Formats: sequence, structure tokens, C-alpha cells
Amino acid sequence: MWIRTLQAVLHRGIRHGRLHVRFPDGTQRSYGPGSGPQAQVEILDPALPRRILLNPQMALGEGYMAGGLRFASDDDLRQFLQIAAASALAGQLPLPMRLAHRLRVRTKGLMQWNTLGASRRRVQHHYDIPDGFYRLFMEEDLQYTCAYYRDEHATLEQAQAAKMAHIAAKLCLRPGLRVLDIGCGWGGLALYLARHHGVQVTGITLSAVQLAAAQSSAASMGLSDRVSFRLQDYRHVPDRFDRVVSVGMMEHVGVPQYQSYFNKINAILEPDGIGLIHFIGRHTPPRVLSPWFQKYIFPGGYAPAYSEVIPRVERAGLVVTDLEVWRGHYERTLRQWQARFRAHDPQVRAMFDDRFIRMWWWYLVAAEVSFTHMGMVLFQMQIARHPDAVPRTRDYLYPDKRPNPGTSDPA
Repeated sequence: MWIRTLQAVLHRGIRHGRLHVRFPDGTQRSYGPGSGPQAQVEILDPALPRRILLNPQMALGEGYMAGGLRFASDDDLRQFLQIAAASALAGQLPLPMRLAHRLRVRTKGLMQWNTLGASRRRVQHHYDIPDGFYRLFMEEDLQYTCAYYRDEHATLEQAQAAKMAHIAAKLCLRPGLRVLDIGCGWGGLALYLARHHGVQVTGITLSAVQLAAAQSSAASMGLSDRVSFRLQDYRHVPDRFDRVVSVGMMEHVGVPQYQSYFNKINAILEPDGIGLIHFIGRHTPPRVLSPWFQKYIFPGGYAPAYSEVIPRVERAGLVVTDLEVWRGHYERTLRQWQARFRAHDPQVRAMFDDRFIRMWWWYLVAAEVSFTHMGMVLFQMQIARHPDAVPRTRDYLYPDKRPNPGTSDPA
């Protein structure tokens, strides 16, 4: 019964591409109009059709992790997720599935209630994994966020360096300024700012593994006198700073805490201070993170619509002085992470079992599809306490391209 019901749902719901499915009873069916992506999938677990009907996002991810859902190739997985995303957005899913999704949207705040204890546990869940694992697919500075591809042919290392340089320019740095890095990760950005701009940086994280790595890097680079790292929640920061930067951390704050987050930034910024918040968001109205991502990858995480952010910024008394929307950069970053992940398959298998590896592969590919097909983008929001804290044009970001004021174009 469950197989036949799932077949009927797929027949009605697949409105993009072509999906070829082999079911546990051996039957094979194809769905979709045929134009667009093509994917082959085999359902091996007889219990999976029922679970897909009850909670498709969770069941598909868990089915792949457990080996009960198998794809002919990595590209089939990518195209399957593209088909699934496009079909879900078409609104042809059965009413119970749509009602369940609406309920998750309405109650998403409960999943994002990040108390101090919950924040610590949720960060540890994802980031307190041995550094050696992350080093297999990221660049030396361990920049676990979107790279900036100013050059189409840039390597991952070059694009991550370009991102840090772009952030530094938006912070309008000068030697001696005090900078707070909220969610500093392994310390790569903090060390870059201190090394290249002569600023004093304080980095805070809730991950003991990241803290130890960041402190070790600062010592080995001779920067311990200019960069300090703390195991601390942003809500407990007592100091004041000239600059505040947060890269890839606001996704872990949660909508219920946005107001206290921006209130805190306003409280710790000097009157002429500048902040730069770099975060994953969406160009669609508010939605909800996949329940599979909530359970296995980023508990309490969320990528907001800009409409969910700006009212909190306004109420905190902060001014948005610049907003940049990156399109096409994160999917390219993820593709490079994927290539390195697969290239280091023996080393990954020496660390983790098949279930963990499949979990991470599903995450890396599903994240890419969320940017290519589900409205995800990267926001860089520059904020200040005073509107004149930054220049009034963007010329300061590109000093090498400024026109020479002593020359003029020929008539």
C-alpha cells in the first residue's frame, strides 16, 4: 500500500526533470515531464516509502545515511535534490505534507530558542569534530564560510583570501583599533586582520576545539600579543570595541534572539563604530530549515529572510550603511569543498564510518542545491551607530580603481 501511495504522489508531484525509481518490491517507474535534470534512485529499505510520505525531508536524508536510499552516482544525487526542490516549490505535494510544512514554519521559533546552554551544545554538536577532518576539504585558514570569487578562475585559497580582504575593507580598519570577532571559528579571519591591518582582535567561540586551534595558531604566528581568543557567548561580552565582525555565526543565533543580538552589538560598539555581519539568508519570504538539517547538521540553525533581520536592526538603534547580496559564490565554494572531500576519501574513511560520510555528503550536496534552486543567498550587512561612520560612496572599497582627480577625460 505504501509503495503504491508513494508512486501516486510522485506521479502527481514531480513537475520538473525526470526521476527514475526502483522500489523495494522490484518495480521500476519514471516520473516527470522529461526536460531538465535526470536522476536514478533505488529504494532498498521496505520501510522507507511510508517514512517518505510522513516526513519526506527527514526520511530521504536518513534513508541515504543508512544506505536504504541509493543513487547511481553523485551527480544523480545532486539532480535528484534539484528535482525534489523544484517539485516542492511547485506546490503539487499532497495536502498532509503541505500542512506539516506549514506547521513547521509556524513553530520554527521553538526550534531556534538558543539559550546559553543550548547554544553551547549545538555549537559543540557541529564544530567539536577533530580539526583534521575539516582540513581535508577547506583551505589552510579553515574559513568555513562562503568564499568570494572576484575572479572566475580563482582557487578556493584565493577566493577565501579575497573574502577576508573585502571584509577588512568594509570595516575601514586602521592600526590600533579594537575588533571583536563573534563566532571566530578557528581564528583565520582574526589572525588575518591583525597581521595585515595592525588591529587588536578579540575572537569568541563556544567550541573548545576551535578555541584551542585558534590559540595555537596565534602563538605559532607570533600574534598572541595582538589577538586573543575566548570561550564566550556574545551575550556575555563586557568590553567595548571600535569594530564588530561576525562571519557565518548569525545563522546560529535564532530569530527569537535577533533583537538581543543586535542590541548587544549596539551596546558594545563605540559611537563611531562599524559592524559587518556576513550570513546566509534567502531572497524569498521566511521559510524553515529542513528538519534533517536541524537534527543532524545545525541544531537551532536558521537562514533568515532579510525581512526578519532589518526590523531588529532598526529597533536596536543601528543603521544599515551598506548591504551586499552574493549570488553564485556559495554554491561554487561548496563544489570545491565537495571535490576535496571526495579526493580525500581514504583519509575521511580512516576517521569516520560510512553513515557519517554519507551524512556529510548529503549535507554538502543539499546545501549546494539550496543555493541553486531554493532561494538561498549570502548577505553582507554593514551596520553602524551613526550613518556617517563610513564613507558615502563605495570608492573606499576599491582604492586601486579610483579615478585620478588631477586628470579628466578628453572631450
